[in-house]
Amino acid sequence: MTNTTSSNRLLLASGSPRRAELLAQLGVSFSQCPPSVPEQKQASETPQEYIQRLAQDKSAAGLLMASDQSGLWALGADTVVLCGDRLLEKPQNFTDFESMMLALSGREHSVMSAICLRNQERQFSRLVETRVRFRHLSHQTIQAYWHTGEPADKAGGYGIQGMGGALVESISGSYSNVVGLPLEALVPMLEQAGIPYWQEAES
Repeated sequence: MTNTTSSNRLLLASGSPRRAELLAQLGVSFSQCPPSVPEQKQASETPQEYIQRLAQDKSAAGLLMASDQSGLWALGADTVVLCGDRLLEKPQNFTDFESMMLALSGREHSVMSAICLRNQERQFSRLVETRVRFRHLSHQTIQAYWHTGEPADKAGGYGIQGMGGALVESISGSYSNVVGLPLEALVPMLEQAGIPYWQEAES
């Protein structure tokens, strides 16, 4: 994508290696700096309001961290897994993880991501939902997946792009959203911001 101004730069305000990998797949040139933003859901917030607020707070904090904000856009994102009314965050231990997997087993759940792209003057935001259905999971499968070490740092206790893909029966909606960054929603925002993609990697 070449019809954009080269002065526009992107800061990924997230420490997620998965979001960085997805941006790199698009051929986007970016820097990465995770801001320090408290991730605590307020009692009055819905899950949708919670992740939208976090995405906005992260992009705003990322912009403030930059010494030179000229031509800079900051991208904030947050993803949650919902099973019914239950918000599934990163498992604290095996007991917590097992409870999550038993809740997800053989059922459909929702993965929602909020993204916010902003500069000093403008802001673009989107909320994306994907429906994911798990296979019926045996206790042996749950224990074996835990021992891979993969679930520990994953919202909902699984990574669809890794070994956790074996748990999934079907998905409806954006795959990249489940990974953590809905590219279908992000690309139009990049175009509006004048941030190029499909760029050759720097040697």
